[in-house]
Amino acid sequence: MHLAPEAPPATVVAAVSVNDMRERIRRKSRLKGRQPEDAAMADVAQLLGPRPATGFRRDLLIEYLHRLNDHFGVLHDRHLVALAKQMNLPMAEVYEVASFYHHFEIVRGEEVQAPRLVLRVCDSLSCSLAGARELLAALPERLRAAGQGDVQVLAVPCVGRCEQAPVAVVHQCPVPHATVDTVLEVVESKPKMALARHPQALTAINFDVAALAGKSIPTSRGEVSPAHTDLATYRAHGGYQTAAALVNGEMDAEVVLTAMEDSGLRGLGGAGFPAGRKWRIVRDQPAPRLMAVNIDEGEPGTFKDRTYLERDPHRFLEGVLIAAQVVGTEAIYIYLRDEYHGCRALLQRALDDLRAEPPCPLPHIELRRGAGAYICGEESAMIESIEGKRGEPRMRPPYIAQVGLFGRPTLEHNFETLYWARDIVERGPEWFASFGRHGRKGLRSFSVSGRVRHPGVKLAPAGITVQELIDEYCGGMADGHQLYAYLPGGASGGILPASLNDIPLDFDTLQPYGCFIGSAAVIVLSQHDRARDAALNVMRFFEHESCGQCTPCRVGTAKAAALMRAPQWDEELLDDLAQVMGDASICGLGQAAPNPIRCIHKYFAHEVGEAPWPGDLPRPRNSPLAEQLPPGVRQ
Repeated sequence: MHLAPEAPPATVVAAVSVNDMRERIRRKSRLKGRQPEDAAMADVAQLLGPRPATGFRRDLLIEYLHRLNDHFGVLHDRHLVALAKQMNLPMAEVYEVASFYHHFEIVRGEEVQAPRLVLRVCDSLSCSLAGARELLAALPERLRAAGQGDVQVLAVPCVGRCEQAPVAVVHQCPVPHATVDTVLEVVESKPKMALARHPQALTAINFDVAALAGKSIPTSRGEVSPAHTDLATYRAHGGYQTAAALVNGEMDAEVVLTAMEDSGLRGLGGAGFPAGRKWRIVRDQPAPRLMAVNIDEGEPGTFKDRTYLERDPHRFLEGVLIAAQVVGTEAIYIYLRDEYHGCRALLQRALDDLRAEPPCPLPHIELRRGAGAYICGEESAMIESIEGKRGEPRMRPPYIAQVGLFGRPTLEHNFETLYWARDIVERGPEWFASFGRHGRKGLRSFSVSGRVRHPGVKLAPAGITVQELIDEYCGGMADGHQLYAYLPGGASGGILPASLNDIPLDFDTLQPYGCFIGSAAVIVLSQHDRARDAALNVMRFFEHESCGQCTPCRVGTAKAAALMRAPQWDEELLDDLAQVMGDASICGLGQAAPNPIRCIHKYFAHEVGEAPWPGDLPRPRNSPLAEQLPPGVRQ
């Protein structure tokens, strides 16, 4: 008889209680490493507000960090742990984003407190020419003598007020044409952060930018909050009629697109890509499409976007609506640099008013706040920042017109490019193209600073020369100064000598001389300055602002700044370094950083021991561009 094999013994499974299961789930749900404190969780929960049903959005991480930083003055590490828990993110991810941006200071320990006030003094080129280094040297001692020694003094990169140099900022309150006495007055009158806010203008005006073509934009010395156009005034003068006609189907989008192409308008953030062509490229991409607007105006010497935004936010918003309707974008993200506190409040109020009284159905619009990173002016770095990440440029291709914000086709534009959309459509493309000199076409907003009598934004014809710009728009050079050199395109645009004062300033005209116009930031130097000091100043800026993602830029800018401090430059070594930086850097920062080096070799060799000093050229004395920070001042 065949017997069936004996069955294996049954596996004994230990019974698991409900409490055991709950404990296991609780352990798995806890963050690894440091655990959030109850008090810190309560602080973060109060500032973030009720938790959305879908959880806190990952792309709003930087906005949440701003809430914490605004409230506490610094970022406490305990709050970062709590924020990571609230957002269900790894602590390392929150920390790496917070530590990337200059305006976030992470502190550790229960006893560490934020300074009562932070006083920032710009030490970029225009402010250094106007005496920022002397201001930085004098302020700490004067503050201590006045009983204000607990005010933290920082040297910071360009704050976008170069026409008012030197500039200090007491928390969020700008102090134009700053002196030790005027800074102390503001510190004493606004003794804590809650009071040191950017003032707001109450007067409404109609700001017709087209009527100012060929003129300087009016400004008052020391003005920080000019009168601006509100919604009622803007609509009373025909505002939003074009946008409404487009959205409501009363105007053909193709007509608008053709007008943009025929006008010859090019991107006014620096790259100069034809605006109409960009609209057509993105419109041909598959939906959904998005739009990202760049107002991270961080190039030293540039302040045109701020000047226009302070006076007429609605003309810009109508341009946004026109572009969004023509291209067919479903959502719009406006990225504004953190230094523009007054502009942020003004733009947010304009958006609120527009939503309350919409002239037509509006797309989804979000205003995003930068956190002090010049690199986020690069389009792909800005997109990374909008997504709540470190602002590191992306490798291309793919280009953001194809794979941009949140992986969707994205129309990226500078503020001023959109600012002209309404006038080009309503006045016709011929109107815009009718301006120009020396064979060039269009209007350019030049941000002029440095050794001129009347700095500011000059709405001049494309192709104007720097000499014409100084003589016709700036009232000539400042008293006691003669043109010696100029930067035609901000920190990254190179440096040219006075002998080349007849080059038309426009896209494509400066490249043969080793320069480019970029965002049209013109910084003027005189016989009292040295071009080599200006080059070192901007290289120190690039060193400070490099995102660090690629070695040629991260290491190259630091090595170049060190080599440029030598009385006599090592021409061969600096040229090799410039070649590697230009060829191997991921984005425009590292690629353009060598421009000042090359220009010094080419045009100012006498300043760095590579050629004899010209006999008819006086040697500058007591140059204001000091190369070292005074003791006790942080950067």
